[in-house]
Amino acid sequence: MRRGIAASALVASLALTATACGGSDSGDSADGPVTLTWWDTSNATNEAPTYKALVKEFEAANKDIKVKYVNVPFDQAQNKFDTAAGSKGAPDILRSEVGWTPAFAKKGYFLPLDGTEALADQAKFKTNLIEQATYEGKVYGVPFTTDTLALVYNKELFAKAGVDAPQTWDELKKAAATIKAKTGVDGYWGSTQAYYAQSFLHGEGTDTVDVEAKKITVASPEAKKAYGTWLSLFDGKGLHKADTTADAYAHIQEAFVNGKVAAIIQGPWEITNFYKGSAFKDKNNLGIATVPAGSSGKAGAPTGGHNLSVYAGSDEAHQQAALKFVNFMTSAHAQETIALKNATLPTRDDAYTAEVKADPGIAGYQGVLAAAQPRPELPEYSSLWGPLDKELLKIAGGKESLDDGLSNVETEIAKLVPDYTK
Repeated sequence: MRRGIAASALVASLALTATACGGSDSGDSADGPVTLTWWDTSNATNEAPTYKALVKEFEAANKDIKVKYVNVPFDQAQNKFDTAAGSKGAPDILRSEVGWTPAFAKKGYFLPLDGTEALADQAKFKTNLIEQATYEGKVYGVPFTTDTLALVYNKELFAKAGVDAPQTWDELKKAAATIKAKTGVDGYWGSTQAYYAQSFLHGEGTDTVDVEAKKITVASPEAKKAYGTWLSLFDGKGLHKADTTADAYAHIQEAFVNGKVAAIIQGPWEITNFYKGSAFKDKNNLGIATVPAGSSGKAGAPTGGHNLSVYAGSDEAHQQAALKFVNFMTSAHAQETIALKNATLPTRDDAYTAEVKADPGIAGYQGVLAAAQPRPELPEYSSLWGPLDKELLKIAGGKESLDDGLSNVETEIAKLVPDYTK
């Protein structure tokens, strides 16, 4: 879950664009192989080595194609690509966060992939992932990695307290109190970040906006109820108070992996880090359950992840080579390899082999993917979390009332989607 964009990246992008552009500027010789440029936005230390190895495997099987791998920091990539594509100097392939895909498709920066080699195996991918790679009826990205949120919990602490994984937020409150009484450890520690609070909205059958009605719903009665539940989980027996510091994410993660809190909401990008903690030296102690449901009876965490998209500004030779590369990187073989090396979730069902599912973290998250909610087809959707991150922090810290905070968010969202009504 990585949602910030650095404005300063606009300046830095010019230097990178000059050395890593696609199309006719890629340095191809007339009789040599086509050289593609791929901007990968994964973690350079933990994930990138696996992708580099797959690039070499692809090149070995396709002597007429070379791939120039460029790792671009995630928090800079959106602005870098936006700038590069606007000047016709973008890479041939981008590892695009799912929220960026419709936004860049709207600008005409991505090539529609329907009927191309890249989507030859479309039926193999999870339908909700194809859905959120779609804009105005066309598919602009092939699902590469996926994620969602789950309630992750310490099985040993839950067993000592004699409680099961809660299915509703009310059950979570009761379980947290029991865990505290029986073990002395807090039962739950929540996040103030908007992405993590999204599940509460889905639990009340609502969202920040209603795309079909073109209406802003972040301050609706249903949304206020959702955020009220979210806020209530920072105060009570066994419920850890809100951490409003800049290092809150690290604090929550460290407490969980070392057995200082029994449960948190977290995504599969932390699977390998869970196992590094003292509480999960035995991987089977990691419990993974669907995020609890709200009063509507619905449970639904947001769906995240990344697509591989092809730059519409590249020439035909580069586009055809890029389509072949995307097909390879999203194949069952590549997806299985990535899952085994990086502990990320495959985007296609045939990559969940017995070996992949032997990892309890991956198997657990696979089980909750069915309840994940795809993002609406709205290019500005990911930007809506920005105002919420700012205001939810104030609300959780007691510096602002829930009503005032959501009213401020409503005002800011109106600027991002000016054709929506309140």
